[in-house]
Amino acid sequence: MLICLRDYWNYDAVKDLLALCMMADGEVIGQEINSYNTEDSKELFGCFVDGELAGLAGIIRQSEQALEIRHLAVQTKWQGKGIGRGMITEISRTAGIETITAETDHEAVGFYRSTGFAITSLGEKYPGVERFACILSVGAAAQSRM
Repeated sequence: MLICLRDYWNYDAVKDLLALCMMADGEVIGQEINSYNTEDSKELFGCFVDGELAGLAGIIRQSEQALEIRHLAVQTKWQGKGIGRGMITEISRTAGIETITAETDHEAVGFYRSTGFAITSLGEKYPGVERFACILSVGAAAQSRM
């Protein structure tokens, strides 16, 4: 189950997880957390295991039918246990959502591919860094889970 982190008390745990998926310093990460807490179109959700924040998903509502996963991170000790996949499954069940998009690097593209996203290379978007567009048709994902 995903829990909204807007009023979550452990700022450091949220900051540490965002640091896993952002190449940024603490100040930029703090600004990102603030934007999740203040902007209506952005939401930050957490997944807990035994009361511990094990993973988080930051989403931006693009339209009534589309969401963008802006951030997705799972604590290292919980990786490979289905938490990331479970968060995407929950996000895909959001009422009215037909499409989920994400942008990622080479390190995480395999995860998105294995979760049912169609992958397209965006080329070298930053010097020496290839980026990928990931698109999930929620109707198709729901059918593949049946």
